[in-house]
Amino acid sequence: MSHSKPRHDWTQDQIEALLNLPFNDLLFRAQTVHREHFDPNRLQVSTLLSIKTGACAEDCGYCSQSAKHQTSLEKEKLLPLEEVVQAAESAREKGATRFCMGAAWRNPTDKNLDRVIEMIQAVRDLGMETCVTLGMLNNEQAGRLKEAGLDYYNHNLDTSPEFYGNVISTRTFQDRLETLAHVNRHGINVCSGGILGMGESRADRASMLRELATLPKHPDSVPINLLVQVEGTPLFGTEELDPFEFIRTIAVARILMPGSHVRLSAGRAQMNDQMQALCFLAGANSVFYGDRLLTTDNPEANRDLELFRRLDIEFEESPELQLSKTCANPDKTAAAV
Repeated sequence: MSHSKPRHDWTQDQIEALLNLPFNDLLFRAQTVHREHFDPNRLQVSTLLSIKTGACAEDCGYCSQSAKHQTSLEKEKLLPLEEVVQAAESAREKGATRFCMGAAWRNPTDKNLDRVIEMIQAVRDLGMETCVTLGMLNNEQAGRLKEAGLDYYNHNLDTSPEFYGNVISTRTFQDRLETLAHVNRHGINVCSGGILGMGESRADRASMLRELATLPKHPDSVPINLLVQVEGTPLFGTEELDPFEFIRTIAVARILMPGSHVRLSAGRAQMNDQMQALCFLAGANSVFYGDRLLTTDNPEANRDLELFRRLDIEFEESPELQLSKTCANPDKTAAAV
């Protein structure tokens, strides 16, 4: 399998030109790149658990967990270690190879980080890859997570630097880049992407992808989220994004970052099977699997398994359990993204 060399010098004009290609031409180019680097009929599967929900000090306009928004979400304390281990075991039994843990913090305190490190070590003991998203980190905290054996740190850019101020005011775009730099400096794999459908332009989507594709090292995983509109958040009522625009962005992400896993994340519950199939054709090769993504619905496991079967797509199974693709009625997992 020949591999084209990744580039880190993409310009805004070049990326916009890709987004403006005829749809079929763009998908053909993306699928060609995808096949150079990955098995086109195989997905990486992750499960995400919200280990601390609500009462976040940030004002992200899309998020139900912000203390500044009037949503129906109830705030919760950090989950006990036993519950996290139970959720990870359930995810592993359903075929997830990576377990992600998310906490609604602006940035973790050292005391909270101690407890998260216990969770990371417990999940690693189950033979799973570990990922956390905890907000902003300083350099010392990133070093502690590396020492704990963390595999991935998720910290999305969310949108373009130009549009960013329309969505968030409590931290800057540069703050996000600095956290990614701390994580990368310590050799932790980076998981970073964005959210589409927040009212941004195609040029904004190009700019966000340029920021990701010109990082010194491309993110190992690039989650592309579709805005899930939650009543009570400032972005509730935003005009819905054209599905083909979402698929175009997936395709361009694949072309720009050929060796990265491009992940369908939040918003999959809003996508029909045909849209998801086109996303896979465009180069998406990772999904969050389970009933929820943090606080929003995710397609049920049975529906995922049936779609994968219809498309003849295999998914990377946990080494401890070779889960049958035809298993019926898997128990619902408590894990959530």
